[in-house]
Amino acid sequence: MEDVAKTETLATRGLSDYSDVPTYDAPLGTYVSLYAGAGGLDIGFSLAGFVPVWVSELNESALKTHDKVFDLLAEDRPHLVDHKYTSKVGDLLAVPIEELPVEGSADLVIGGPPCQGFSVAGKMDPDDERSKHVFHFLDIVDRVKPKAFVLENVKALYQNKRWSSIRDELQARAEKLGYNTILTLANASHFGVPQARERMFFLGVRKDLGSPVDLIPTTAERPPSVRDALSQLPIYGTPGNDSRCTAKITTAKAPVLRRSPFAGMLFNGAGRPLNLDAPSVTLAASMGGNKTPIIEQRLLEFEDTDSWVVDYHSELWETNGESVVASVPDYLRRLTVEEAAAIQTFPLGMEWVGPQSAKFRQIGNAVPPRLGLAAAESVKAALGL
Repeated sequence: MEDVAKTETLATRGLSDYSDVPTYDAPLGTYVSLYAGAGGLDIGFSLAGFVPVWVSELNESALKTHDKVFDLLAEDRPHLVDHKYTSKVGDLLAVPIEELPVEGSADLVIGGPPCQGFSVAGKMDPDDERSKHVFHFLDIVDRVKPKAFVLENVKALYQNKRWSSIRDELQARAEKLGYNTILTLANASHFGVPQARERMFFLGVRKDLGSPVDLIPTTAERPPSVRDALSQLPIYGTPGNDSRCTAKITTAKAPVLRRSPFAGMLFNGAGRPLNLDAPSVTLAASMGGNKTPIIEQRLLEFEDTDSWVVDYHSELWETNGESVVASVPDYLRRLTVEEAAAIQTFPLGMEWVGPQSAKFRQIGNAVPPRLGLAAAESVKAALGL
């Protein structure tokens, strides 16, 4: 009964306020963050009691967003007050060796190397230069010699046969460096995130300290929903939820039908409608235009109202896609920046830096902070913290 109660609480509370996470008066440990982006993984590890000492990110706007969220977190997290870290913007491969973190400078190395070379959303090119970064990540592990490391990446790297040699090489290299490792796949909706985003984690713990512990699901039986995420925010169009995506919504002339009204392609672009009462599909870095997911606004305001999207899908299904309508009602609209961030479980009140397209890209590229928190807790368990 106790476990059930915990699951229900995590699934229904304010997912992005982190009031359920303990605070720490002093850091439990330090970490080097590689390919940090806007800080999704970093936020999770910092909420778990760790502090960054060296942070690297290619994109300047993303790194500025990262820095601003740490100012925000420090307001409620004593162990982060007055904490400073070194930031490096630009290609990690181009950082002079004398400027890289040194042996013993951090307890952990964490990061999500570029995934475009592995992702099914990309070309899955084995010669993609970006694919080399997973091995450069281990170069930094070799240099720092941390107690543990966490490498995050796309589902395809975990399970696609094309990348089996990459997986084998990563595990063999980490073993040679002196680490016990596990490869695991995590569905973010099982860890308090209202999004069915599947990500690989490659976890390593120094052999003299023990073995990695797999991530422990908290909401697998009752995952949080899009409605849960959006209910945390001010009313759509008001301050705090007004970074609108203005991409027009039109019906697809040749709709691609699936059994679910929230799958297939009923509208222009790749922005599918979201089921408010289920976890979101994976939010893509390509959001910002017609690939931005669609919300039926009146269902947020009136839960008992029939869904236009469901009814439209039913008509299309019955006519084998022949009953396409010319226009959509004005209560269909696309996610705001703030809503996308809430679905990713970024802390409420974050300030996003850059043009709107960059903000959506930062959100779509990120590890959901609650999933990062779960990874951090697994590291703490392995290290006895």
